[in-house]
Amino acid sequence: MIILITGGVKSGKSTHALDLAIKEWKPSPNKPISFIATAEALDNEMKLRIAKHQEERTRLAGAGSFITREETIELDKAIIAAGQRAVVDCIPMWINNLIYYKREDDFRTILDAFIKGIKDCIIVTNETGLGNIPFDEMTRHYNLLLAEANRKIAMAADSVLFMVSGIPMKVK
Repeated sequence: MIILITGGVKSGKSTHALDLAIKEWKPSPNKPISFIATAEALDNEMKLRIAKHQEERTRLAGAGSFITREETIELDKAIIAAGQRAVVDCIPMWINNLIYYKREDDFRTILDAFIKGIKDCIIVTNETGLGNIPFDEMTRHYNLLLAEANRKIAMAADSVLFMVSGIPMKVK
């Protein structure tokens, strides 16, 4: 089962993804779930956010219930290494990394291979299509890449949820 969770920033997407993974897959140190983290701790604020997410996984499921696999670019390889039952958090940070490391030319190749490789997976993304058109070219480019990734993943997903203020709404 492939589940895509989308919504605004801080809408509860990551927590809901963990809740679903724990409920569905019942992880334990003997049967851990892969957690593919795309964020990179480049500043103090991001370090704090990452630490908070790590603490949340331990608090909700217990120590050793998630195997964290950090992958900033090659999601296609990370999902194969993860095997079955993975949470991917998040697609927007992956696209940030592609732009930052000047790997945008690899976007479609990696995305298509990632989609082909996912089996039982919960994927977190942001919905950028609800705002205005950004002033600057780079942000518009980022939004276009994220929108394309979201559409392709949503088409492959069995279920799509939209988070509003911590409440999941079924889209598909």
